[in-house]
Amino acid sequence: MASTSQRRRQLARQRWEKQQARRSAAAERRSRRRKAVAVLLIVALVIASVAAAVVWWPWAGDDATTAQETPAPTPGACAYTPTGTGEPAVGLPPAEPTPASTANLVFAGKPVTVELLPDAAPCTVSSFAHLATNGYFDATTCHRLTTSDTLKVLQCGDPTGAGSGGPGYQFGVENTEGATYSAGTVAMARGDDPGSNGSQFFIVYGDSQLPSDHGYTVFGRVTDGLDVITDIAAAGTADGSPDGAPKTPVTLDQIVSVP
Repeated sequence: MASTSQRRRQLARQRWEKQQARRSAAAERRSRRRKAVAVLLIVALVIASVAAAVVWWPWAGDDATTAQETPAPTPGACAYTPTGTGEPAVGLPPAEPTPASTANLVFAGKPVTVELLPDAAPCTVSSFAHLATNGYFDATTCHRLTTSDTLKVLQCGDPTGAGSGGPGYQFGVENTEGATYSAGTVAMARGDDPGSNGSQFFIVYGDSQLPSDHGYTVFGRVTDGLDVITDIAAAGTADGSPDGAPKTPVTLDQIVSVP
């Protein structure tokens, strides 16, 4: 039979073993909790990464799509603003200037050759070439003649013949700084708004003075046939005033050879 001291040692050992078992179980539980937390953290990081990708890439895709559909303006590109009216409508000229060097204007069968100035007025020349190649000027009337000492011009380019028509778009001035209007100059006519250039233009048949602060775009020079215009001017205006419709109706048959 075991002694009392042996019994105490046995009980003590049993208590120690139970404590060790409890400690081991507690340590195992803590280890499982740490592993669970680590897994949760990894899952959270994965979810966050996926969420970030979902938010980021559609924006990047939209930027790329927008860039393709609406390109940034090219430096030097022309801006033509639709007006909603036009006789007849021929669409907008290309944004990239179209080079052109020569225009042959035919007035009642008589040619007038104009050297265009694409380097000085690229958007104006491009618009003029666009209208000419689309037949916009064909069989139109030159509606205005001025015969004063300081202003000698024949104005054309309005299919309505009333002086208020346009091609359905407008654009701004070019080549106006220091511009002069000597005989043979071809320039754009416009209203008070510098952005109101359209289709109307004028041919200067005698040295003229125009307000330097108003700015009429010079885009060409007559190199042959200026006498056709001076002959028209010699007949004067229909009402005898220094500014009005030509006495002899002037028809611009067509504008050809605008390469």
